[in-house]
Amino acid sequence: MDKQTKDSHFRSLAKAFSWRIVATLTTAIIAYFVTGQLETAILIGGIEFFIKFFIYYIHERAWQIAPHRPQAEPGSGIS
Repeated sequence: MDKQTKDSHFRSLAKAFSWRIVATLTTAIIAYFVTGQLETAILIGGIEFFIKFFIYYIHERAWQIAPHRPQAEPGSGIS
C-alpha cells in the first residue's frame, strides 16, 4: 500500500476529536430533552466523549491496517 494513502496518527486523532465534538453535542442535547436536567445531560455527554473518542481512534487505526482492494483503472471495463 502506498504510504501517502494512510492517515497519520495525528490526523486520526484530529478526526476523532472533531467528530466527538459534533456527536457529543448531539448526545447531550438528546439527553437534555429526555431527562430535562442540564447537569445529567452534561454528565452523559462528558462520559460519552472520552469513551467514544478512544473507541473511534482504535476503529480508525484498524481501518489503516486493513488491506485496500485494488481499484480498476478508469475505462478498463472492470468494476
